[in-house]
This record gives sequence, C-alpha cells and structure tokens, in this order.
Amino acid sequence: MPVSLLPKAIYRRLADLPLEALYRQGVRLLMLDFDNTIVPYTTDQPTAEMAAWIQAAKAAGLQLCVVSNSKKPRVQQVCRRMEIPWQTNAKKPMAQGIRRCMERFGQPPQACALCGDQIFTDVLGANAAGVYSILVSSIDNHNIWLKLRHLLELPVILIAKGRKAQ
Repeated sequence: MPVSLLPKAIYRRLADLPLEALYRQGVRLLMLDFDNTIVPYTTDQPTAEMAAWIQAAKAAGLQLCVVSNSKKPRVQQVCRRMEIPWQTNAKKPMAQGIRRCMERFGQPPQACALCGDQIFTDVLGANAAGVYSILVSSIDNHNIWLKLRHLLELPVILIAKGRKAQ
C-alpha cells in the first residue's frame, strides 16, 4: 500500500487547529509532535498562548499525547509540567511509535490525528499509521538544516494546498 507525504490538513500554527471541529469529525486522541510544534528546539518553556491552547484542547474533549522522536529528558519535563502524557523515541516516520500511543489510549486510527511540523517524519508517520495527518509551520527554523528541510518540503506543501483548492 503506498503511503502519502501529503497532509490531510495544513494550519499556520498549532493554536489555529479547530478543536471542536476535530472532535465533531470523530478525533478523540490528538497526538502532537514536540520540537518546533509545541516549543522551539531552543527552549523548554511553552508560551502562555500554547499553555492556554493545551487547556482548550482538553476542554474540547480531546485526549492529548506528545509523540516525539526525541530521547531527551526535556520532553518528559515539559509534558509533566503541562500534564500531557508522552511517547518518546517514537521513530517517526515508522508507524510503531504512533501505534503504541493509540494502543495505550485504546483508540483506533480513525479516532486519531497527529499534528507536527515535518512532512518526512510527522505527516509520513501519521499517514503510514492510518491517522489523520495535520501539518503546522515550524515555530522557529533557527539553523541552516531546518531551513533546508523546509525548502525540501515546499513542493509537497504546495501540492497539498493545491489539492485542497480543487
């Protein structure tokens, strides 16, 4: 079965996600990438806006879980402070970390979404696991490697946006 790089939805930032619409769509578990989706790589402090968004997502009835490829303790520390469960060392774009998260929460793929800032890990992993893939812009492309990755992703983003316009 071919797996797509195209996200099902694209938003400028995490705070732009329509939480109630996701819930009405049947999403019960919203998995979130960590670095450059919730916080920049360069900090472990979510903004006040992000903290408020996390609370709004919970109030909308969504279960949240950070699904990160990182093995660094800062992921666990931030998640603990925000009272969000986490799954580290997820090995996205391979689907097993995402599937472990779904099993942990007892949710089938059709009741799940994954939101992240990278096509080649987050979107590809979500699509491989059969969950609703959401792409958001990176919070901060602070080094040359992140900027280059973004350039490589631009054609896929343009195709995805063009598909939505039709």
